[in-house]
Amino acid sequence: MVPVQRIGHATYATPDLARQVAYYTEIIGFTAAERGRDRAVLTTRLGHEVLVLEAGAAAQCTRVSFQIAPDFDLNRAIAHFSKQGVRSERRTGITPGIADAVVFADPKGTEIELFSAFDEAAPRGTIHGIAPMKLGHQAFIVPDAKSMTDFYCDNLGFRVSDWMEDFFSFLRCGTDHHTVNFRTGAKTFMHHIAFELQDWAHMHTACETLGIHKVPILWGPLRHGIGHNIAIYHRDPDDHIVEFYTEMDQMKNEALGYFDPRPWHEDRPQRPKVWDRHSGAIVWGTPPAPDYLRSRPAMPAR
Repeated sequence: MVPVQRIGHATYATPDLARQVAYYTEIIGFTAAERGRDRAVLTTRLGHEVLVLEAGAAAQCTRVSFQIAPDFDLNRAIAHFSKQGVRSERRTGITPGIADAVVFADPKGTEIELFSAFDEAAPRGTIHGIAPMKLGHQAFIVPDAKSMTDFYCDNLGFRVSDWMEDFFSFLRCGTDHHTVNFRTGAKTFMHHIAFELQDWAHMHTACETLGIHKVPILWGPLRHGIGHNIAIYHRDPDDHIVEFYTEMDQMKNEALGYFDPRPWHEDRPQRPKVWDRHSGAIVWGTPPAPDYLRSRPAMPAR
């Protein structure tokens, strides 16, 4: 097993690179640490790489990077995947911050880049746009959420935080309640990407900024049941669902096995469990707009 510690950055292919770069820098507030004809590497205001945008024929998430334990040699990762019958290879020059990584394709075909060390870009003094703190999690529609969940747990050390019935898993690799999600659906595609905001005041700034730029909020503000994060959702210019969230549950001691006590927890203590679709989705807030739901798979029959 390869011990993943945190999510790094996501890589998107986009048919309109200039439009996506403008959106994620001018509205979302990331910084272009590298900008070429066919690629841009974006960082947060704290200097962490968060998105790589590459020119491509179709809008899709093509790669996701994760940082592994710094004392875990990358060659051990190659040996592990070889034993599992998964082809992997060392690659260099991934981004300005990642010099060396092991790359393999997970069962849904997304390339996973595993790195143990990275160089931060210089923090930005002036804050503009929404300026999220970090990439928090990625969610995907897959043919079988259970088998994908097993792969990530068995090979990358993820732990199950919660399930929504038997079709939507929430997995953690650090203290955050979830870092990746898998939802069963008829075809494979990215469900949403989520960026963490600092607090409720930052969420207010995000709502105001999206409103100023006439970007509709398609769901929220709301508080989810699973993870208990406050969230809003919108679509970026390539039609990807983007979540901003704050106040996510934290699992700060794996041995204790329960999330930090919060006033809104249904169970005391709140432990990983299986939720029903209604209480798992929302504690308070408005239902999602039709434009949020149009690309979501239908709820499976009970």
